Amino acid sequence: MPFTEPNAAAHRSPRPGRPPATRRSRRRRLLLFIGAAFGVVLLATGTATVLALLGLIGAARVDTTGQVEFAQPLPVPPVAESHLDAEGRRVFDLSAQEGSTVFAPGAAPTDTWGVNGDYFGPTLRAERGEEVLVNVTNDLPETTTMHWHGMHLPAAMDGGPHSEIEPGQTWSPTWLIDQPAATLWYHPHTHGLTEEHVGRGLAGMFILDDEDAAELDLPSDYGVDDIPLIVQDRSFDDEGRVTTAAGFGPAGALGDELVVNGAVGPYLEVSTERVRLRVLNASAARTYAFTADDGRDLMLIGTDGGLLEAPVAQQEVMLSPGERAEIVVTMEPGEDVVLRSGPPELGVRAMQDRSSGGQDHFDVLELRAARDLTESPPLPDELVTIPRLEEADATAHRHFEMRSFEINGRSMDMNRVDFTATARTTEVWELRNTHGDPHNFHVHDVQFQVLDVDGDPPPPHLRGWKDTVYLPPDVPVRVIMQFGDYTDAAVPYMYHCHLLWHEDEGMMGQFVVLEDGARPVTELAGDHGRHHDDGDDGGHESAEHDHGGHDHVHHHDDAEQHHGGHGH
Repeated sequence: MPFTEPNAAAHRSPRPGRPPATRRSRRRRLLLFIGAAFGVVLLATGTATVLALLGLIGAARVDTTGQVEFAQPLPVPPVAESHLDAEGRRVFDLSAQEGSTVFAPGAAPTDTWGVNGDYFGPTLRAERGEEVLVNVTNDLPETTTMHWHGMHLPAAMDGGPHSEIEPGQTWSPTWLIDQPAATLWYHPHTHGLTEEHVGRGLAGMFILDDEDAAELDLPSDYGVDDIPLIVQDRSFDDEGRVTTAAGFGPAGALGDELVVNGAVGPYLEVSTERVRLRVLNASAARTYAFTADDGRDLMLIGTDGGLLEAPVAQQEVMLSPGERAEIVVTMEPGEDVVLRSGPPELGVRAMQDRSSGGQDHFDVLELRAARDLTESPPLPDELVTIPRLEEADATAHRHFEMRSFEINGRSMDMNRVDFTATARTTEVWELRNTHGDPHNFHVHDVQFQVLDVDGDPPPPHLRGWKDTVYLPPDVPVRVIMQFGDYTDAAVPYMYHCHLLWHEDEGMMGQFVVLEDGARPVTELAGDHGRHHDDGDDGGHESAEHDHGGHDHVHHHDDAEQHHGGHGH
């Protein structure tokens, strides 16, 4: 079909309403029923009995270590084809489509979705300073979206839940790449259906390059010593088809086997002394703690938003859903090394820990070194300079409390703008999980820096640019971000928990970025609903420069307006 005009498609009006009342609301009613039943039976039988009946404790831990055959080569997503148009923009053509995937040798095929293929999508690559145009055609039988996770771009191009792509239509966002080299990704953000659409296979990496990264002696030959790893947990029936998740807990649905780049039990033939693994946790609910089976150091060189200032030796790299890490592994000729995931430190109580995957072990990928390895240069002692944002420059301090399926006591409403931010200003956000269950926090458009964790300086792996961070219960995490130049009074950015069941159930809010003194429109684009002005906002704002983070100003802060971008 012909592509629509880029500008018209990119600015297509958001559609009103909450997520479909189908799968989402049925599951919530079921959970409410279970919760009510739990309360009644608890009074009669006691906690341990009830939890055992509900399967929240007593279920077998998952442990696949030493049991995975590693019988198929790791599929490496191809680099997406692109061309330059008459305006000098790099153009990508993507199609969200139905497919069929065999996840393991001899398995029966599973009906899946993919981008330009059966499952997952190609890796998009662009350089800082390039303008890109991405034509996304929906060849699926239902509406979807496509979000550019971690990208700094105008709100109308972000691909959030307002930018729906109907079956047979093409959406064509265009924007300037203006951020450091990084491992980003793309996935649907359909309100109430994100977990399902990502789980069916709509996801892929978007790698950004820049001159600073190109000058470093890092493994950078894509598919040879620079390897993307998209990790999901799934469950399979006896014939090898994807089936209902084996477990369900406070974090959501948990599979009992891992799929890496669409393959179960893959191995990678390594031909160089060092190999760079760009690891993406694309799971809906599961948090991983990646390790080497022999305990060797994994050299962490980058996180969500780009390279660190220096490599960091890690025995374990923990990633919650949506987070990324760039890891370099050094190999010896002829050896095999298994990348594993051990129990992540979720910081929750024992009951939630077990039912959230906090005691599970997995074999992920086998690295098989050739007998003769191509020499790799040593890792640089220094990587890039990260300009530090100063708390003294912050013009707003906001507080976000994550609990149940709400943020600051509010469930996502597509018709409500929760707060405004002002272009070209700096803000400090205090994030707190006041629930006993696992949560993390992701914000669109900006990359942030972690100021402190429970009052202490962040550990080395949290000192780079981030867009997603795990929040242990009752441990405040303060982050600082700088908003850039993109403003839009009608199209919002999102912030939410990236555990996709939580997100789909309403643990999300939205904000607009405006010039100082401007106000949001009274109705979002497409007659989407009126802007609320009825109390404390989605991101509770404190008095300016109130570093203690108290004395909330209880008003909807549409008079206080900043912006959403990161000025690196």
